[in-house]
Amino acid sequence: MGIKKYGPYTPSRRHMTGSDFSEITKKKPEKSLLASKNSKAGRNNQGKITVRHKGGGGRVKYRIVDFRRFKDDVPAKVIGIEYDPNRTANIALIEYEDGTKSYILAPEGLKDGMTIMNGPNAEVRIGNCLPLSEIPIGESVHNIELYPGKGGQMVRSAGNSAQLMAKEGKYATLRLPSGEMRMVPAVCRATIGTVGNGDHNLINYGKAGRRRHMGIRPTVRGSVMNPNDHPHGGGEGRAPIGRPGPCTPWGKPALGYKTRKKKKQSNKLIVRRRDGRAIK
Repeated sequence: MGIKKYGPYTPSRRHMTGSDFSEITKKKPEKSLLASKNSKAGRNNQGKITVRHKGGGGRVKYRIVDFRRFKDDVPAKVIGIEYDPNRTANIALIEYEDGTKSYILAPEGLKDGMTIMNGPNAEVRIGNCLPLSEIPIGESVHNIELYPGKGGQMVRSAGNSAQLMAKEGKYATLRLPSGEMRMVPAVCRATIGTVGNGDHNLINYGKAGRRRHMGIRPTVRGSVMNPNDHPHGGGEGRAPIGRPGPCTPWGKPALGYKTRKKKKQSNKLIVRRRDGRAIK
C-alpha cells in the first residue's frame, strides 16, 4: 500500500500524508459481520475515566474478525480486501465452500480470488492457518495463539510478523517483532505471512483534528500543569520536575520503570526479553 501526499493549500496540509488504499478492493462491509460499538470515552461502569485521552470521534461499526480460524479442511475463497477503522491492518472477507463468510486479518500478498485453508493439513502458504508444530523453522507468521483454542493474540498489527526460530518438545520458540524470544505451545495456531498495510507507520496525520476524528483527545504535559494536578507541575516559569525521576500523574515512576511482576507465571516461557536480557 502506498502513501499519498496532499497539496500545501493550508498549513496543516503541508506535511499531511495518508494511505492511497491501493490494496482495498471492497468498499462496503459485510452486514452480517458487523456489530455496534458504543463509545465509552475511556470510562468504566462507574463513569470514572480509567483510560485518559479518549472520547469523541466518528461513529464506527466493529468488524467481527475470526482470530480462531477453527473451520478446518474447508477451502475458503478471498472475496475482497477491506479497510477496518478499528485496527491498523486491513481485513479480508473470505467465503468457505459451505457458504460461511468471515473476516480475517489480510496478510501481505493476499489477493482476491486466492484460496486459503485452516488446519494441520493445510499447505504452508500465505494466509493459511496451521499449528506451529506443522510450520517449518524460519517461516514468518502472525496472529499467534498463546493458549490453544483461544484465538490469535500476538502479532496482529500492520506490517508485523514473528519468526519461528526452533521447535523442541511441546514448545516452539518465536522471535517477536519487539525482539523478545518466547516459547509458545506447539499446538497453538499461527497464520503464515506478514500482516499487510506495512506503510501504516509512515502516515503523518498533519493536524490534531484528524486524531480527534479517531477518538483520541489531546495529551497535556505534566510540567505545564498545577502541582495539584501532576507531580511535575508548579514552579515559577519553566521549572524542573523536582524529583529524582519522571512520574505518572499518580506519583508512580515512569519512563523505564519495570512494571512486570517478578513471579509472573509466563516468565519461564520468555527466553530473552526485548532489551536483550534473559529473564531471571
